[in-house]
Amino acid sequence: MALFPKPAEGSWTQHYPDVGTGPVSYQDCISPEFYEAEREAVFKQAWLNVGRVEDVTDNGRYFTKEIEVANTSLIIVRDLEGQVRAFHNICRHRGNKLVWNEIPSAETSGSCRAFTCKYHAWRYSLDGSLTFVQQEGEFFDLDKADYGLVPVHCDVWAGFIFVNLAKEPPTTLTEFLGSMITDLAGYPFEEMPERYDFSADIDCNWKVFLDAFQEYYHVPSLHTQEATPDARPQMMKGFEAPHYQLDGPHRMVSTSSVPRRLWPANFQYPIEMETRSGLFGPWNEPDLGGEMSGTNPGRIKAWAADNFQIFPNLEILIWASGWYLVYRYWPTSHNTHRFEGTLFFPPAKTASDRAAQECAVVMFKEFALQDAGTLVGTQQGLDALGSSSDFPLNDQELLVRHFHKSIADWVASYQGSGVNV
Repeated sequence: MALFPKPAEGSWTQHYPDVGTGPVSYQDCISPEFYEAEREAVFKQAWLNVGRVEDVTDNGRYFTKEIEVANTSLIIVRDLEGQVRAFHNICRHRGNKLVWNEIPSAETSGSCRAFTCKYHAWRYSLDGSLTFVQQEGEFFDLDKADYGLVPVHCDVWAGFIFVNLAKEPPTTLTEFLGSMITDLAGYPFEEMPERYDFSADIDCNWKVFLDAFQEYYHVPSLHTQEATPDARPQMMKGFEAPHYQLDGPHRMVSTSSVPRRLWPANFQYPIEMETRSGLFGPWNEPDLGGEMSGTNPGRIKAWAADNFQIFPNLEILIWASGWYLVYRYWPTSHNTHRFEGTLFFPPAKTASDRAAQECAVVMFKEFALQDAGTLVGTQQGLDALGSSSDFPLNDQELLVRHFHKSIADWVASYQGSGVNV
C-alpha cells in the first residue's frame, strides 16, 4: 500500500501520459554518435548555469568556465558598470586563450580592470571592447571596433548566472525556465553565501550520475549506513515521495519527513547529536522570513526538501531546514563527465554554527560517494549490453524517464530542423 496518495490516474507516471510506462533505452548513455548529437542539440542550444552572482560580487570580478562538451572556454565578468557579461575566452588577434594562469585548461578567477593577452598584449575592457593594440600602426586598416571580445548570451535569474551558446537562443531565459522554476525567484538564495565546493571527474556518462539524484528508490539499499542500526529496519521498508511535477523539460520531486532533531535518540549517530547536524543539514534552522517562494508546490505535510532538476544539467535541492545545494554535470565524453557540487548556508555566527555546517558537508560527501561508487560499474554494464536491452522503470523513477525523453526530444527536434548534427 502506498504511503502517500497517488494521482487519480493510478500513478504519477500515468498522470503524465506523454512519458509512457514502457522500458527505457539507455543507448543515449553509451553511443558516441548520440553524444555528438547531444553536444549540438542540447548544450549549444539550452541555457546553462555557470555560477552564482556571489562568484562576481564586485565590479571587475571574473571567473573562467571550461565547457568541454561545447569545446569552449568562457569569461564571466561583472563589468565596471555592474553588469554581468559572458565572452568567449579568446583573443581576437591570433586566437590565444585570453585569461588563464599556469595551465591553459584550468579554470581561474580574480579581479581586474581590463583583460590583457599574454601573447601580444592586446587589451580589452570589461565590456569586451578592444582598447589597446601593441604597435597598432603596423596593422593594415585595423579598426579596433571590429575586434572586441565575442559575446555570449548571458542572463541572471535569482542570482544564478546562465549562458546560452546559440547565435540566437530559441527562448529567453525566463521562457526557458518556465513557471515551476521561476516561481522560486523569491526564495532567499542571496541569504546563503556560505559555500562549500566539490568537483570530481567520473568515468560514466553524465546522465548516469544525474539519474542517481532523480529518484530515492535506491536509498534503502545503497545508503543503509546513513541510518543507525536501530533505524535500518524502518528504512528497509522502502522510500516513497509524496509529490512529483513536470514542467517542459524540467522536473521536481518533494520529500516528506519529520525533522531529524525530533527522531528518537537511537536513530541518531553521536556526531549528529553532538553537532546538532547531519545529512539533512544543521538542526538550528535560520529565520528566513515567511513562506519560501516556489517551494513545496504540492503543499505536502511535513515537507522536508524539494529537488528541482533544471534541464539539462542543473539540480537545485532546497531543504526545509534552511539551506540548499547545487549539482552540475558537465559531459567530457560519451562515457565521462565532471561533477560539481556546492552546498550553501547562511553565514555561521558561532563556532557551533560552523561545526554544524561542516558536519552536514562531511555527511553530504559520504552520501555522494556512496552514489558515485556504483557509477563506473553501471557504465560498464550498459556498455556491455549495448543496444540490446531496455530497462524497466518504476513510478518513483518518473523523473529519470522524463529526463531521457526530454533529451531525446531535444535531439530529434534539432535534427528535424534540418541542421546536420
